[in-house]
Amino acid sequence: MLHLSPTPITLALGILALGLVALLCIISWKRSPHRTRTGLLEALRFLITAAVVILLWQPEWRTTVHPDTKPTIAILWDDSKSMTTVDAVLPPPLSQTGEVVSRADWVKKSLASDLWQPLLANGANEVITLPFATPNPENANLSGTDLETPISELLEKQNNLRAVVLLSDGDYNLGQPPVAAAQKMRLRGIPLFPIPVGSKVRLPDLDLLTVTAPTYGIVGENVQIPFTIRSSLDRQVRTIVRIRDETGRERTKDIVLPPNADTYESILWRLEKEGSSTLEISIPVADGERVASNNGRQFTIAGKPEKIRILIVETLPRWEYRFLHNALTRDPGVELSCLLLHPQLGPAAGKNYIPEFPSKLEELAKFDVIFLGDVGVATDQLTKEQCTLIRGLVENQASGVVFLPGPQGNQATLLDSDLADLIPVTLDESRKTGFTETIAAPLNLTSEGRASLLTMLGDNEDENPEIWRHLPGFFWHAPVIRAKGGTEVLAVHGNRRGPFGPIPLLVTKTAGNGKVLFMGIDSAWRWRRGVEDLYHYRFWGQVARWMSYQRNMAAGQRVRLFFTPERPEPGATVTLNANAFDPNGAPLKEGTVSVDLTAPDGRTQRIELQKNDSAWGAYTGRFKVDLPGAWKVRAAATGAEDKPVETTILAQGVEIEKTGQPARPEVLEEMAKVSKGRTIQPDQLADLINEITALPEPRPLENRIPLWSHWLTISTLILLLAIFWIGRKFNGAF
Repeated sequence: MLHLSPTPITLALGILALGLVALLCIISWKRSPHRTRTGLLEALRFLITAAVVILLWQPEWRTTVHPDTKPTIAILWDDSKSMTTVDAVLPPPLSQTGEVVSRADWVKKSLASDLWQPLLANGANEVITLPFATPNPENANLSGTDLETPISELLEKQNNLRAVVLLSDGDYNLGQPPVAAAQKMRLRGIPLFPIPVGSKVRLPDLDLLTVTAPTYGIVGENVQIPFTIRSSLDRQVRTIVRIRDETGRERTKDIVLPPNADTYESILWRLEKEGSSTLEISIPVADGERVASNNGRQFTIAGKPEKIRILIVETLPRWEYRFLHNALTRDPGVELSCLLLHPQLGPAAGKNYIPEFPSKLEELAKFDVIFLGDVGVATDQLTKEQCTLIRGLVENQASGVVFLPGPQGNQATLLDSDLADLIPVTLDESRKTGFTETIAAPLNLTSEGRASLLTMLGDNEDENPEIWRHLPGFFWHAPVIRAKGGTEVLAVHGNRRGPFGPIPLLVTKTAGNGKVLFMGIDSAWRWRRGVEDLYHYRFWGQVARWMSYQRNMAAGQRVRLFFTPERPEPGATVTLNANAFDPNGAPLKEGTVSVDLTAPDGRTQRIELQKNDSAWGAYTGRFKVDLPGAWKVRAAATGAEDKPVETTILAQGVEIEKTGQPARPEVLEEMAKVSKGRTIQPDQLADLINEITALPEPRPLENRIPLWSHWLTISTLILLLAIFWIGRKFNGAF
């Protein structure tokens, strides 16, 4: 039947409009010489007006469906992986000893009991039992719990529901918020009776949450493996983190885990061979821990040989330059080029020396890292155009730049060039030559510095602070006022403070796709005292490798590819960045870069990367990871399909559904409140039967079709208006 819902205002306006239009129609009909045709048109006008007025009164076509079956009581029970957590206590009706069982066993025992028999007495109701969130055996890691969909589907299939009983721990991680299903139940007049299963308190457990290892490392060098451990034990735990490869080689680290807190730590691992290695990081099961399956994780890391191309630009051969030159020359993974612009003697010549700054873009683009010593913008030093090229190399080609100012103060002139924004600190231009010390001053590591791989001079994290405390100090430092925003301060002056706190002397930042390091002392060479090249070589080697990491992720003859995040999780979007070159080595100006992807299940797709016209041969694109495993990537530039670069992106399989997590009864309580039901505690199962028995018969199902917003109504109205307009034209023509 048709049902109207006008407001007093719309009712009055509608009646007034109908009266005025009716009067207008009568006047028009009386004045027309063609009364028959005009009468039909005016009748159509009044019909259209009446339709519009009725639409303002929100008409609905309502039909009532009277069920011809017995009322149905649906029992939905959670079959997800989280229900295997052992923390549910059986109530007296099911156990006289208060036995602790898994949540799934609690549900099965309650369903198998005779508690539900009163609902079937005299055939008054039909009881159906339905599981939901059953894990997919083919891809259990991506299986989760959706509380909204099972209830919504049940409402669509059943037209005579009396009540819904939900046995669950309340934990959900997929689909719409469960309260949306509860709102649908309220509209239907069907109450929800959730029974929370499980403990609100997390089980005593140590959970190795994440391992964020890099995708590759350099053979013969240490890589830093960060990890996170969550403790839900109520006491402090001293434990051992162990990392091991397939051959049984391992390294350990002692750590202390505070009670009920997350601990962020890292462990060093030395890569001994080329190729991919599968490593496992684990912690032993602690006393009282209830879940042992989450105490370890496996991951894959690739070992690579390397050849890092470095350019040093300096004016005077000061001690810092000489020892840095020697350190990088003797590093087997470094190909060194030096430009020594002596103010009196001119450019130096000899092994590893170049006569001038690279004049062509393709010559400069080959360098992974550029060290800028006590050099600036001057007649016999750098030009502003060359500074612009260096900035472009860092931001667009993912190279790195190291600022090593000196007592001549030449770097102060860089503040008038495009390199000014790359310098991560604010310099005092009134003291360009810096500050001298009468006694050796120490460098103090910050909290970021203590956790950084750049400042890791020991073989493990425990001995590293002691090494830094005994390093020889410095007698000169740059005129630094403060670090700029968005930077990371690794070390500060140990004795002096400025107006903004301790003076930052070792500072890093990212710039576009590249990295920047500022070293505000010229005495790192003094770290050789008593230990020769042990710490000095190690520090600069780590700097070079850290800065060139992205450029060497996947480097070919014509395409260099890097991506973020390095270890995506299923559902994450991966950003692909590529630098393409023409046959001469210059950044590609015309052409395309295509990427062929092969998913772990064998599916293939091609992505055409978009060119960044404001950058040097830079291309970018994105794709979504929907499966865990190895995604094979093959990238090639136009005209170089036979010289592709290939790499593998490892998507970490993350379990959506976890065991050992606390139950979430507050979710179920909110659903019960919205649906006008009631939360039943596990020891109140008998009360549940009484609650359901006392419910009234389900009311007839009413279907409503809102005619005022239906597409057919609008289409009919437009058609009538068109007929009326055409009829008026014909009526005036003859």
